[in-house]
Amino acid sequence: MSDASQTPDPGAQTAPLLGAADIRRLAESIGVRPTKTLGQNFVIDGNTIRRIVGAAELDPAETVLEVGPGLGSLTLGLIDAAARVVAVEIDPVLAAKLPTTVEEFRPGATERFTLINQDALKVTELPHDPTALVANLPYNVAVPVVLHLLEHFPSLRHGLVMVQDEVADRLAAGPGSKIYGVPSVKAAWYGTMRKAGVIGMNVFWPAPKIHSGLVGFERQDPPATRASREQVFAVIDAAFAQRRKTLRAALSGWAGSGAEAERLLRLANVDPSARGEVLDVKAFARIAEAKIPLEA
Repeated sequence: MSDASQTPDPGAQTAPLLGAADIRRLAESIGVRPTKTLGQNFVIDGNTIRRIVGAAELDPAETVLEVGPGLGSLTLGLIDAAARVVAVEIDPVLAAKLPTTVEEFRPGATERFTLINQDALKVTELPHDPTALVANLPYNVAVPVVLHLLEHFPSLRHGLVMVQDEVADRLAAGPGSKIYGVPSVKAAWYGTMRKAGVIGMNVFWPAPKIHSGLVGFERQDPPATRASREQVFAVIDAAFAQRRKTLRAALSGWAGSGAEAERLLRLANVDPSARGEVLDVKAFARIAEAKIPLEA
């Protein structure tokens, strides 16, 4: 980008970030109290923001998508590190305040900041194509938000999200793990997920009762298959609906009968007596593909 107004200022790396007093002042100015309904826990520690932004490994030319910016703690750090930030905030009161906060703490940076007042689960278009996702996601919708954004924005090549610690473990889990399940496999459809750290409780206001986890991801091409994403995900959902069942039993409803499930599994070179937690996403894609001729 040749326009200097769209390039982050290198000197901004030392610019102040929001602390506890700033967060409480901003919240009080608009009459906001964090709500459990929207999963609002605001980061009040600048070092934590620096850690998150550093771990995201952003290129200065990137457009970053942030979901749930809240009062702007992470937003300011992202503005310092990227060419543009597009923030999606569901709360209209917080959304109205954020541009003025950006102008107060990063004068002139509003040209590189776009605010969308919408539910992230309903966003399918943005004014700028994001290349990275960096967000402190509400615990209650973290996995659906990540999967929705990866589905609808193929321009997202990598990112780092903060979620409930046990959710971070699930997203990054591999086949054979006790916590490997639907989120693990569906996330693997889009790329590789890795646990990137743990965040304590006292850096938030209000402090949650559990730790948060950082998950980094790199997009990769989905498995080569004639099956669609929807077809593969239907197999994944069926396989994990009752974890203790063998795949022959778990997929009997999806296939039409146990015998048909066994036939399709063998066609896909998968042991019918195995359970879903031992299969990688490629195996689920083979199972979904095995059924396609029957539907043609």
